[in-house]
Amino acid sequence: MGTGDIGIKLIHYLCLLFSISVHEAAHAITADRCGDPSARLLGRATLNPLKHIDPIGTVVMPLLMVFSGFPYLFGWAKPVPFNPVNLRNIRRDPSLIALAGPVSNFLLAITAAILLRIVVVIQDMPPDAAAFENNPATMILFSMVMLNFLLMLFNLIPVPPLDGGHVLSALLPPSAQRTMAQIGPFGIIIAIVIASRFLHGPMNFFAEAVLLFVFLGQG
Repeated sequence: MGTGDIGIKLIHYLCLLFSISVHEAAHAITADRCGDPSARLLGRATLNPLKHIDPIGTVVMPLLMVFSGFPYLFGWAKPVPFNPVNLRNIRRDPSLIALAGPVSNFLLAITAAILLRIVVVIQDMPPDAAAFENNPATMILFSMVMLNFLLMLFNLIPVPPLDGGHVLSALLPPSAQRTMAQIGPFGIIIAIVIASRFLHGPMNFFAEAVLLFVFLGQG
C-alpha cells in the first residue's frame, strides 16, 4: 500500500470521526433540550471525538475496515446517556433523542453534496471519474456524503443498541420491549450482518443520485 493510499484512507477515517462526533453531539443536545442535561454535563454535547470514542466501534472496527479493503466504512461511539425521569414527554422524547443522530448524518450528507456541487461548478469539472477522484476537495466531500448516508442507514437498523432499535422499542408494548432488550448484547453483530447483506443496493442508489446532482449540466 502506497503512502498516497494510506493518506486517503486516513482522510476517510477522519471524516468518519467527525461524522460520528456530530451524530453523538446531536443526541446530547436533543436530550438537553428535552429536559435532561445528563449528557451535556458529561461533556458529550461537543464535536471533540475524544469525548465519544468507543475503543471497538470508533477505533478497532473502522481501522480494520479501512486497511482490510472492506467496501464500506462505518462505526459507532459510546452511547449517549439520558435519564427518562428528567424528560418533559416520556413517550415522545426518547424517540426524538434517538432520531437526532441519524437526522444529523442526513443533514451532513446533504450539506456535503451541496458543497460538492459548488466545487464542481466553480471548477467547471466535466463528469470524468479520474478528475473527480484526483481532486482532494471532491474526494473528501464525496466521502462525507457517502459516509453520512451509510451512518444514517446503519443507525436506523431496528435492533438495539442502535437508534432504530430505540425508536422501535418506544412503539412496542412492555413484553416486546423486554424481548428487544435481550437482543441488545448481540445487536451490533446482527446490525453488521444486516448492513453487509442489504445496504449495498441503497448505497449504490445514493451514490448515483449524488453524482447525477453534482454533475447536472456539466460536460
